[in-house]
Amino acid sequence: MRHKKLKSGGHLSPGAINMRVMKIQCPECGENAIIKKTARKHRELSDLYCACTDVECGHTFVMNVTFSHTISPSAKNKEKLLKSLVDNIQSDDRQILLDLLQKSA
Repeated sequence: MRHKKLKSGGHLSPGAINMRVMKIQCPECGENAIIKKTARKHRELSDLYCACTDVECGHTFVMNVTFSHTISPSAKNKEKLLKSLVDNIQSDDRQILLDLLQKSA
């Protein structure tokens, strides 16, 4: 028997076809689920309200998404990272670093 699936119902914006999306599977039947709503609790924690696309299952559930760790730092944080490095260098080494930077400029 073929399972009927729900459609997400949203209209795709231009370029959305090439967009990467997070795949959620129903924990009850294993079919794909759609995210109906996202409740951001913190900048590193969200609740995803999901619904199974298999109408015979009909399971609705909440999944938690949390930030774990950085693999490659953001280029936007380069200045903050450099300041942190310089702040943690001892004063003698800081002077050596300044001399090297002035020579290369």
